[in-house]
Amino acid sequence: MRTLKLTLAYDGTDFVGWQRQAEGVSIQSLLEDALAAFEGGPVTVHGAGRTDAGVHALGQVASVALTASHPVETLQKALNAVLPAAVRVLGVLEEAPDFHARFSAVSKVYEYRIVNAPFVSPFLHRYAWHVPVHLDVGSMMEAASALTGTHDFAALQGSGGTVTSTTRTIEWIEWDGAQEPDRPMVVRFEGSGFLRHMVRNIVGTLVEIGVGRSAPSRIGAILASRDRAQAGPTAPPAGLFLVAVRYPQFR
Repeated sequence: MRTLKLTLAYDGTDFVGWQRQAEGVSIQSLLEDALAAFEGGPVTVHGAGRTDAGVHALGQVASVALTASHPVETLQKALNAVLPAAVRVLGVLEEAPDFHARFSAVSKVYEYRIVNAPFVSPFLHRYAWHVPVHLDVGSMMEAASALTGTHDFAALQGSGGTVTSTTRTIEWIEWDGAQEPDRPMVVRFEGSGFLRHMVRNIVGTLVEIGVGRSAPSRIGAILASRDRAQAGPTAPPAGLFLVAVRYPQFR
């Protein structure tokens, strides 16, 4: 039995998300069905992050145990030949038997893209949140700085999450503050883990601050409240990308 690590990029617009669902096409189901042809039977693929419907990936990581002996280069080429063009396998590597895409990860990097301009390029609308009202990026950055470190992020957790603790650590938040129709503003986050919809809820809260409906100083009170109703709206999925997953050997 071999343990393989797959690195993937995908446009999540037309999929129900990473996780296999009773209805609709998921990234997990596409991979499992494609790999089953090599294995000669069902396989289970584990993803580092369960991206939601409409969310994209530049560097999703998956792990799978196979008995098939095909070279990794052959598997990569064959998978890309059968997967839809919106899903690409960027690399396939053999890993240690105990490697697990989700449980071996030490951190993840996400980015959220916002087009803050009167209109959005037709080539970007599937990959960014269009906010036509001027954003005060300085206030948004000030608010974001209060989110770094270890906090209880219950107020920024989406419904439906089942976790034993809502405490998470955000290591850093970076900004590229472009405000042009064909160049989105990009906010990047690296953290040890993220709650359901946490990044999108953070971005929605920061945009509320950026348009002047809330103040940067409110972040502390929002976190302390542990009340989702105190934070801003959930940003649309189109602007969210899973950029990279870090593992100990890369630290």
